[in-house]
Amino acid sequence: MRTLITLTIAVTTLCAQAPAPGGGRGFSGGRGGLGFSGGRGGGRGPNYSGPPESASVAYPGTVAATEATEKLVAAVKAAAPKPGAKPQKKSAKQIAEESALEAQIRATLNPPPPPPAPNANPAAAPPVDRLKAGSAAAGERGEFVFAIETEQQPEIEITNIKTTLPRAKAWPVGKLWVYETALKTGSAYSFNWIVDGKVIGGANDLPAFTEDAYPKPGVPQGKLTGPIELTSKVYPGMKSNMWYYVPAQYDGSTALPVQIWGDGQFYIVPRPSPYRLLDTLDNLTAEKKIPAMVTVFVQPGVGPNGQALRSIEYDTVDDKYTDYILTEVLPEVEKNVKLRHDGYSRSMVGESSGGICSFNAAYRHPDQFTRVLSLIGSFAALQVSPAEPRGGGAYPIMVRMEPKKNIRVWLQDGAHDQENVRAGSWIMQNIQMANSLKTKGYDYHFSLGPGTHSQRQGSAELPASLAWLWRDYDPSKTTQDFVQEESERNAPLWRVVSMNRE
Repeated sequence: MRTLITLTIAVTTLCAQAPAPGGGRGFSGGRGGLGFSGGRGGGRGPNYSGPPESASVAYPGTVAATEATEKLVAAVKAAAPKPGAKPQKKSAKQIAEESALEAQIRATLNPPPPPPAPNANPAAAPPVDRLKAGSAAAGERGEFVFAIETEQQPEIEITNIKTTLPRAKAWPVGKLWVYETALKTGSAYSFNWIVDGKVIGGANDLPAFTEDAYPKPGVPQGKLTGPIELTSKVYPGMKSNMWYYVPAQYDGSTALPVQIWGDGQFYIVPRPSPYRLLDTLDNLTAEKKIPAMVTVFVQPGVGPNGQALRSIEYDTVDDKYTDYILTEVLPEVEKNVKLRHDGYSRSMVGESSGGICSFNAAYRHPDQFTRVLSLIGSFAALQVSPAEPRGGGAYPIMVRMEPKKNIRVWLQDGAHDQENVRAGSWIMQNIQMANSLKTKGYDYHFSLGPGTHSQRQGSAELPASLAWLWRDYDPSKTTQDFVQEESERNAPLWRVVSMNRE
């Protein structure tokens, strides 16, 4: 008897992360400093209709935050009580050490907010105290610290859906309760605190990055070029920025495979970044888990009237964005880097609306793009038209009804992804997409976690998803029949068997 996959559908939320500034030359007509940054914004959007948001763990992705977290993990591990040890009266030195550790925990897990901007709304809600809210956590390289400020001793429960750790008791550090543990990397987690059988606090979208997401000795870094300003003819008068990243292994003469990333402005910020993408690319290339290839980062554009065109570019079910990439973006890269032109050597990557954009390009033009990475993909009716009145919401049925396309697809979504009163349910649409791809025999992978509409899980999985997409790539070929893996053929369909309500 085959086991059904268990999925808990619960509260939805959006994790908003600010657009990143560019560097150097580029269109600066949007907010956010150098380089246009008017792409995917934060917040719920005009049609959001989900219940109250749950918190996402803070993950700045900066050098300072990474170093502070690693120091905190080491300090907490050193101070953790030995199993079975009985409470002892503390010496003055121990009290001072505990006080210093409490201060370190507070500074790392609940840092003071930056000074308000000159034009900040004076009536804006004050920042959340993550320790009192029970949403404070941080970790690097698979080692994590959780803390909460509450009167009674709490237990903590941690899950990534596939694995739920047994409940564990926190231990006191001053006025705080603390728990430290190792988590399997390459995933993202949610957690809850429990006191007297009642859930308090908790948070989501806690990434556990693998070693391939961190700089490694002896691994050379590639070169990032950009921003380069584009003025489009496909989208008349649209201005946007693009960057491209060339691996250190490029010999200057070989035509390289190429992958195109939507919302490119998010990925070109100084390392390590919340996504840790550039280090991941360097490591996977050096380890030959992916071929040496050009990574092109494309930012959504703005029309002549100042209109942000991201949704029109990404969510519309047509060929326009594909034409834009093929006729305007890639030729700009080819001024300096030789690129392969076969679809076998091209992939499309995107998150949210960028996810459906990536699938749309490959599904409609498998001769041009054959590899798709869709993170929290918006298979929803965000852009409708007479030609496709259901917009991207039509794809789960289209995949079943139309002839199979020769493409390879990695889908990722979180059980707490968003709902839209008009356009649909992200998580349910992604489950439908997974079942449609499975029943049609596609070479696909569906990765489901507990997360919100956040890039955290997808970022933590990048070493696995990129290696999976480019597995068995042979530069001597220009085509390949993508066949569903035997393990997937033998796996059950995705089913919802556990709900968050009676």
